Formats: sequence, C-alpha cells, structure tokens
Amino acid sequence: MSQPLRPGTVIITGGSRGIGAETVVLCAQAGYDVLFTYVANHERAAQLVQRCADLPGRVQAMQADARDTARAGEVLQRALQLGRLAGLVNNVGITSRIGSFLDLDMAVARDVMEVNVIGLMALCQICVRHWVEGGQRGSIVNLSSLAAASGAPHEYIHYAGSKGAVEAFTLGLAREFAARGIRANVVSPGTTETEIHASSGEPGRAQRVAARLPMQRVAQAQEVAQAVLWLLSQQASYVSGTVLKVTGAA
Repeated sequence: MSQPLRPGTVIITGGSRGIGAETVVLCAQAGYDVLFTYVANHERAAQLVQRCADLPGRVQAMQADARDTARAGEVLQRALQLGRLAGLVNNVGITSRIGSFLDLDMAVARDVMEVNVIGLMALCQICVRHWVEGGQRGSIVNLSSLAAASGAPHEYIHYAGSKGAVEAFTLGLAREFAARGIRANVVSPGTTETEIHASSGEPGRAQRVAARLPMQRVAQAQEVAQAVLWLLSQQASYVSGTVLKVTGAA
C-alpha cells in the first residue's frame, strides 16, 4: 500500500461516487485525512463517510459545486481544519448527452468547461498559493480522460476538449512550481464502469465498448484510484508533469 508524502490532508473533489469515492477510501486506508466535496447527494456522501469510519484516516464531506469558484477558499479552510494540506485530487467532472457536435448547445459546452476546467483551475490556484506562501510541498492529481487523446468524435468532443485543456494546464502547473516542491500530474482513465455514462444518455456504454478494447473489459473505479494514490504518494516523488494512462492498452 502506498504511503502519504507526509501525514496530512487530501482534498478530493467529486468524491461521493465512482473514481472519487474509491480514491477517498484508498487515501483513508493509506493514512491520509480526507475532505471530499459533493454537489447534492447528501445521503450518498454520508454513506461514504460511514464506510470510512474505521479506516486510519479521518474522512469528512463538504457540499460544494465546482462552478462556484468563489468557494474554493472555503474548501481549503475546511481541509486545513483536519491538518496540513498534503494533496489535491481534482476528480469532479461532467459531460453531456452523446451526440454530434452540430447538435451541441453552447450553453452545455460552457457548463462543461466551467466544471471541468475553470473550477479545477480555481482550486489548484488557491492550494498552490497556500503551499507557496507557507513554503510547503504538495501534490496535485487532476483527472483527465482518454477522450483528450481520441477527441471523442460523434460523442462529446466538447468534453474531450475540456480534458485536453486539463492536461495542458497540468503540465504548465508542474513546470512553473517544480522548484517549489509542488508536483502536478494527470491520471487519464479509459472507459471506466461509473455513472458518467448514464449522464451521457447511454448507461450501457461501458458494456458496449468493452468488446473492442484490448483487454476486452473496461476499468473499475478502484483501478483508476490506485493510480491516483500512487501519484499522490512519496513513491512518485520525482514524477511531475506526467499523464498516467489507465487505459488497458487502449
């Protein structure tokens, strides 16, 4: 099991389900204290906190929408109540219904960019500023998608564009703050068994594409979360500016 960079707290956005929830569990198992954010499902957030009750790390939930960038400071302050900030995992992300670019409503595209890119950047900025001003090290892991490389034609190229932006931004972030001891990396999952497919209007998409994947199956959320945990940890202390693909050779 990977160990934390130092004992400390990790912020995980969109932590109540899917890859985020599995990352919360793995981090708490590894001894991190965790503050995870969620948008609306109080019951699911409470269930995850209860699931982690007997783990070494403390786990707390906070309702926060990535679109509300003004609350990024509140998220940081709430995390600091648990202790020194060791890491940030920007997991939250949205898509929209699968379809042609010609049918895309620009209001929908703007919303995807607000959550997947602007909200992510806002939280990165406030956490990096905290580390720089305090002379502290830290680790950031941003979640992307294989769609950033494929472009996701005929499905959701606006989502692919948002994830491409995340990858370019993370590389710049890593290079700008490397000398400060702040690492920034990307985990890029391939098709994963999560609820995001339902939000795209095709809940069975994972099963549909599995047969054409090299491993003949999709990823499970915990498999992606393991990669996130490794990048957070001291075991990845010289890894920064990297896109770690968890794609089963796709």
